Amino acid sequence: MYDVIIVGGGPAGLSAATILGRARRRVVLFDDGKYRNEASRGVHGFLTRDGIHPAELRRIAREQLARYDVEYLCNHVTSVERKEDRFVAILADNSHYESRKLLLATGVVDELPAIPGADRFYGAGVFHCPYCDGWELRDQPLAAYGGNCAGLAASLRTWSADVVLCTDGPAALKPEESARLERLGVRVYAQRVARLEGGEHLEQIVFEDGTVLPRRGFFFNSGQTQRSPLPADLGCNFNRKGTVRTGKLEGTNVPGVYVVGDASKDVQLAIVAAAEGAKAAIAINTALQLEEAPV
Repeated sequence: MYDVIIVGGGPAGLSAATILGRARRRVVLFDDGKYRNEASRGVHGFLTRDGIHPAELRRIAREQLARYDVEYLCNHVTSVERKEDRFVAILADNSHYESRKLLLATGVVDELPAIPGADRFYGAGVFHCPYCDGWELRDQPLAAYGGNCAGLAASLRTWSADVVLCTDGPAALKPEESARLERLGVRVYAQRVARLEGGEHLEQIVFEDGTVLPRRGFFFNSGQTQRSPLPADLGCNFNRKGTVRTGKLEGTNVPGVYVVGDASKDVQLAIVAAAEGAKAAIAINTALQLEEAPV
């Protein structure tokens, strides 16, 4: 019986494991090796680690985690059963692990635009977060993609004066949105996008009517889905954005279940995920203390 099972080995899960390990809790962390930022060349905005490769950030975290009483296992949790006083995690090899508390740091999957070249240039010109990658493309020609991305296009003006909005079909912009984009000098391209082209990095957008538009950055907001079915299977409540609704200290409506990182809340940055993991770890340890020695 473990004190805590953690599912997910990104910044959120590793941060929680570190705090819980320092609290002398018996913890097992399962990492299936799938990460939202796998295509990223660097993690940005992470204090003292700005620009570090995501894999290197995880390697350092795992190395530091090794001194604590935490088991780190590369395995996939297929399901979790909630019993009266414990959780039972079932792995792909049908082995079982039990714990008193459960922390999910399973993340989300971005829905890439269905455009030839989007996959190829993801992380090399195609991005979902200007806060993560906008500075590297400062003063370069940028594009926002999507029929409902006037806000994204306006936001990109913080990083570049040359911004366009590609709606990939007739634009359904509100009058106030069109007026704002016009004031900001953002041109709207309503033609269908045929493909993205370039060498190692994105170089241009090609439209179906033959128009070629040089661009170095292509930012999209096509939505995202939960990487894991576990939160839904356990009965967690979700918000309108499709992420898990959590409380002040990352607890959910399901007693004993905590969700941290991109799978919850709305500010999706690695450093925020790490902070949520730390907050949840303290909440979990406090709950365990009260169970062991009630007031």
